[in-house]
Amino acid sequence: MPPAISLRGLDKRFGKVHAVRGIDLSVQQGQAFCLLGPNGAGKSTTINMMLGLSTPDAGTVEIFGHAPKSRAARLITGYTAQDSDFPPNLRVREILDMVRKHYPAPRSMAELLENFGLEPLKNRFTGGLSGGQRRRLGLALAFAGNGKLVFLDEPTSGLDSTARKGFWAFARRFRDAGGTLLVTTHHLEEIEGIADRICLINHGKIQIEGSVADIRAQLGHKTVHFKAPECPQISPVISLSEKDGCYTVITADADALVRSLVASGVDFHDLEIRAASLEQAIDELSEKEVS
Repeated sequence: MPPAISLRGLDKRFGKVHAVRGIDLSVQQGQAFCLLGPNGAGKSTTINMMLGLSTPDAGTVEIFGHAPKSRAARLITGYTAQDSDFPPNLRVREILDMVRKHYPAPRSMAELLENFGLEPLKNRFTGGLSGGQRRRLGLALAFAGNGKLVFLDEPTSGLDSTARKGFWAFARRFRDAGGTLLVTTHHLEEIEGIADRICLINHGKIQIEGSVADIRAQLGHKTVHFKAPECPQISPVISLSEKDGCYTVITADADALVRSLVASGVDFHDLEIRAASLEQAIDELSEKEVS
């Protein structure tokens, strides 16, 4: 069984800018794979080559064993860009139906309207939709073809809390049924519950790849929370903040920090130790130089 996405030696330049530098990457079928990195890291260029929108200078891209520009690849792939634009004089149901007709076995209109909260909007012209409503339509179009692979660029941008929860619930069902997702997002807290693997790109190269747990472990930091009437003398401390008597400390050695907290003699309570968040890990790892 071929991987959903296979990149080998992928390379792309724009003049003097070496945007993508020899990337090797494999995304297995049935995974939710999150591609992360700072602005200008090479994410968009990499995705455009996966979609067949850009041609690599070197290396290969395969989508389920097919060239990305091939009809075979396009019939099993869905995509929503960060910004979607629709003809303002077409109705929501007309846009959905037009895209559905490009695929041999699309999702039903009823399923799309229900899962993306578009039933009340189906007869509205797209020119009168709000930003969040347009985003829901764009997401519905990504899944309209009932394909095996969906690319999602900042999928929940512009959505309210209820719509975000509903979308991620749908995305999990898609993944659990064997579908493959490739997601880019800056809302890192949202992907911790769905990501099977995460890839951090920096300066056009893969800097780190693994599960959420793998990436947290590479950072090695812990967050310690406690309440105290005053700030104790503790170490080792990477950062410390306080609000209303509640202290939050990031440390590389939680055990040593707790021992120093006890030794300080300060009357503390409500001690809690957590692994570093994915956002903390990504932020710190992104700052490291890639050779």
